[in-house]
Amino acid sequence: MPKVLTNQQLRDYNEYGFISPIDVMSEDEAATYKDRLEEAEQNHPEHIHAENRNNAHLSFMFLDELAHHPIVLDVVEDLLGPHFSLWASVLFIKEPNTKHYVSWHQDATYMGMSNNDFLSPWIALTPSNLETGCMSMIPGSHKQHIVAHEDTFADDNILTRGQRVNDVDESKAEHLILKPGQMSVHHAEIIHGSQPNRSDERRIGFTLQSYMRHDVKQQIAQNQWMHCRGDKRTDDDLLELERPRFDLDPIAQKGRDAASANYADILYHGAKQRRAY
Repeated sequence: MPKVLTNQQLRDYNEYGFISPIDVMSEDEAATYKDRLEEAEQNHPEHIHAENRNNAHLSFMFLDELAHHPIVLDVVEDLLGPHFSLWASVLFIKEPNTKHYVSWHQDATYMGMSNNDFLSPWIALTPSNLETGCMSMIPGSHKQHIVAHEDTFADDNILTRGQRVNDVDESKAEHLILKPGQMSVHHAEIIHGSQPNRSDERRIGFTLQSYMRHDVKQQIAQNQWMHCRGDKRTDDDLLELERPRFDLDPIAQKGRDAASANYADILYHGAKQRRAY
């Protein structure tokens, strides 16, 4: 029996490639996490800024809490089973009235995994809607598996390569409207993107990218993981990432530095250029 999701939600995930919305916490709790994020940005700008938003769960306790939130992990267990680890995390922040967007793409395209049957929760810390630039999904597109992408390196595209899938039928898009404290979950192969934030407030989303079963292995670079639930991985080449014991824990921070460099090496593997994020 599922821990959090209904049987209909499980069917929706398999059929459409995503589930949304899922309640994780109250709006007041989400506001507290937003405040802690903005406090970290102010007090430790060298550790969390526009070009350093990957794997911040290895630096700050409040993001580690979200990565291990029991509802988040229960949802993942409902979809993946009892044994899984976390590969990385990304803060997707769109400042007010800016042009930054995310082109149509599939997460798994450049992640270098041995198979693409994995998922990413996206937790809203501020309203995520059409005005603020919410995510939009092409339902069922995960069934196509990986399709051709073009690397654009477009200035306002906040993806690493500015990668995009061309000829997407946008009339089929479903917009994922989330209140603060809600999350969506999407399959690694679903085509999705988001538009600019045209509002007067920040749009802040925290993505756990991604939780994976132990049969998924990194094939391009170091095989780094953080254990989350169930049995631990037993890969011969496993490099296990430690949870922070306190903010800017030097042991976890060393792991973050290594994980983020590894992450960039993987995502930019074979690219004609490399950006700062």
